[in-house]
Amino acid sequence: MPAPGPPAGYRGPFPPVFPPAPVPASRLRRIAGPAGVLAGVIGAFVVVGSVDPNEPGHYPVCPLLRFTGIYCPGCGGLRSAHAVAHGDIAVAFGSNALAVIGYGLFAVLWVLWMVRAAAGKPVRIALKPVHWWGIGAVLMIFTVVRNLPFGSALAP
Repeated sequence: MPAPGPPAGYRGPFPPVFPPAPVPASRLRRIAGPAGVLAGVIGAFVVVGSVDPNEPGHYPVCPLLRFTGIYCPGCGGLRSAHAVAHGDIAVAFGSNALAVIGYGLFAVLWVLWMVRAAAGKPVRIALKPVHWWGIGAVLMIFTVVRNLPFGSALAP
């Protein structure tokens, strides 16, 4: 066991007040987070693209649809992702238009994240409560409209 005492390289009567400055991360390390998320998303789209959700038995049924007959905001999302994976955007919009808009929004935010990470800048997306209420209202309106007779075009 080493004898107790000051750490190696210590020169002075008092320990340093501030730790040494951290070494900046390399560009490869900075983009590892966005690249890992993209790999996961691509993997999910590959699985959904190869296992057709239009065939029964491959994926679980939406519990809200099964027990109430009401389409939730996510109903048709897997069929939408399957259509996007096969490049059929029109069918994807027919399955779940909100999901397709979400895929596009994710792509824009991911590019922003990757560019800022490569430049060594942090990404801060701070949503205020009014934004969260707005997102909730859009989801609620989408859910109600797609379950009414005049909004049947939004139903999967």
